[in-house]
Amino acid sequence: MPTFEEARKIILDSIAPLGVEQVGLLDAAGRIIAEEIVAPRDLPLTDNSAMDGYAVITADCRETARLQVTGFIPAGGEIVSAVVPGTAIKIMTGAPVPPGCDAVVPVEETAEENGVVTIKAPVVQSQHIRFTGEDIAAGETAITAGTLLRPPEIGLLASFGYAVVRVYRRARVAILSTGDELVHLGTPPTPGRIVNSNSFSLAAAVKEIDAEPVLLGIARDNRDSLQAKMVEGLKADALITSAGVSAGDLDLVRDVLAELGIRQLFWRVDMKPGGPTAFGLKGTTPVFSLPGNPVSTMITFEEFVRPALLKMMGHTRVVRHRVPATLREEVRKKAGKVNFLRVRLERIDGNLVATTSGDQNTGILKTMIQADGVALLPKDRTSFAAGEELLVNVMRNELEMDEV
Repeated sequence: MPTFEEARKIILDSIAPLGVEQVGLLDAAGRIIAEEIVAPRDLPLTDNSAMDGYAVITADCRETARLQVTGFIPAGGEIVSAVVPGTAIKIMTGAPVPPGCDAVVPVEETAEENGVVTIKAPVVQSQHIRFTGEDIAAGETAITAGTLLRPPEIGLLASFGYAVVRVYRRARVAILSTGDELVHLGTPPTPGRIVNSNSFSLAAAVKEIDAEPVLLGIARDNRDSLQAKMVEGLKADALITSAGVSAGDLDLVRDVLAELGIRQLFWRVDMKPGGPTAFGLKGTTPVFSLPGNPVSTMITFEEFVRPALLKMMGHTRVVRHRVPATLREEVRKKAGKVNFLRVRLERIDGNLVATTSGDQNTGILKTMIQADGVALLPKDRTSFAAGEELLVNVMRNELEMDEV
């Protein structure tokens, strides 16, 4: 049985990025670029004004200067004449700077009357001018391959005229829930039956990282049902199953996967929750067999599946950032396994404080809803005192964390 760290390393060492596709620029947002972008031209293309104001000669602007206004250059306009000593040209933001100009005076620092502008503030040479290539020079590497395309990168690509771009392919992820006790969404459960919620929490987690979920529905606890669904699932880039992977009489998932030629790389991990997790490969297709309890399903997805899918889609930073937080209360656990403690986070006097989000039973979904992250409790320890610092894997979007 591997340690938690060994299990994740086995998974990530088994994963390679998917192929590359060419998509429209807007569709590339949130994707990983698969090509290096070299600036085809200077940005900006020409010297231009950073303010609405007046193009001037610095030497003319000592003390309170009064300059004749000889022209006007709007954004997108053409240069009408040069700035000569004793004159100024009115200019708008983005307009090309005329010859002779070595500074722009913001309109707020001037007063114009009858074609004469008075300069009311000191002027520094080169102020408020954006120079050719100041942002990016022609021939410079503007975006490296492997970069996440956020709004700034999309804007830069648009500036260089890229209508399409090569990115790593989105992963298609098949999701299969197993168990005779499951009923479909919309079917009222009867005693002993539960709604298939895992498929939807997993699908939402897959969508959250911009991969494509493929819902296979429910496989019953028999070989024929499991095999039919799994054969379909193996057509995707990755297959996730939930439940049926423990050691009960009807836990058949691993057996059927073996019959379908999946090479199992591990089964069981020294972690809680999520111990009865399995991982295997069908060729290069990863197969993740997760426990069925809702909390175990979500935490094993978070710690194992999410990093793997991100790597498949070209990401290089695949594990969430862990931050130090101080425990508000004492916490106890059994030795021998890494524990993932669901916690709420808040900022108190500038320090991040972690409080358990409630009952840590793996069937208590509410504690996942209330949690901002999970604290990593080392396997060789049994107690953690109030005031002790732990590392917390932050799972909630910072915009949702009012106190943090």
